[in-house]
Amino acid sequence: MGLRRPNLTAYFFATVLVFLSVMSGIRSMTGFATAQGQTPLGFMTVELRGVNSRFLDLTLRLSDEFRATEPMVREVISSAVKRGKLGAGRARGGRRKSLKLADTSSSGINANALTNVLALQQEVLKLTPTATPMSVYDILQMPGILTTPEVDQDALNAAVAVVVGNALEAFNASREREGAALAAILSKNCDTIEEVVAAVAERIPDIHRNLKEKLEQRLQEALGTVLSGAGSISREEVSDRIRQEVTFYALKMDVTEEINRLRTHVAEVRRILKEGGAAGRRLDFVTQEMNREANTLGSKSAAIEMTDAAVALKLCIDQMREQLQNIE
Repeated sequence: MGLRRPNLTAYFFATVLVFLSVMSGIRSMTGFATAQGQTPLGFMTVELRGVNSRFLDLTLRLSDEFRATEPMVREVISSAVKRGKLGAGRARGGRRKSLKLADTSSSGINANALTNVLALQQEVLKLTPTATPMSVYDILQMPGILTTPEVDQDALNAAVAVVVGNALEAFNASREREGAALAAILSKNCDTIEEVVAAVAERIPDIHRNLKEKLEQRLQEALGTVLSGAGSISREEVSDRIRQEVTFYALKMDVTEEINRLRTHVAEVRRILKEGGAAGRRLDFVTQEMNREANTLGSKSAAIEMTDAAVALKLCIDQMREQLQNIE
């Protein structure tokens, strides 16, 4: 008899409730949670472990009796977790997202399959007397040894969805707590960037004035001697030409546009942090643009203060991008 298609209505509301419950706040991609509950096939334990990944990497390994619930489990998890490495099956340690589904009560023994396995084990032991016999646990883990009673698939889906939903709720609460700490760090980085940008903006008029004075002085010294003997060009004309060149150079070295863009990007980062949700990729894009502006600021450096500011900005932005690797 073929498997019936899972009833979407049975777990739709569980999926929506889980999804809505986790959409507030910045979330880390690392976390841990467990949940337990009763199903028509017996008692179930769900365990979630999370680590970083560029995309949602979801692999399910469910026991045979829960195999028919895999589409539902996959949809429920995918609705609540947008990025991260997520493996579903028996947890064997290691830093990865995993889902452990364990049933302990309603299964029976397939006598024929068990007899065949034991007979095969005896044959193996005859050929390799030093081999270690399988334990009861090892035998029960083999496909086909345990049999399960007929159950209503919709009822099973609904029960499993509740347990998985409870695990996801605790899992995302754990990720949001870590995400809140990361958001606080990013907010401090934004404060630092704003302080550096404000200091540069305050110094720009003085930097431009000093730059003009130095350039005018050097050009006067360089051109004065050459043009002093040219009767067709007056010293006033030479001075006007020098001022034009100095002004043009000062405009090329102006960083007002870069400063305004950095301020805009910082405001966008704060808005995204306040909005919450799956913000990692958006924040990564904004910090890339911030890094671009910091590089431009450094290339236009006309004073040691601007060089120091560009270095400080790049260091702070690099720290932000490092933290963003942990945000969903």
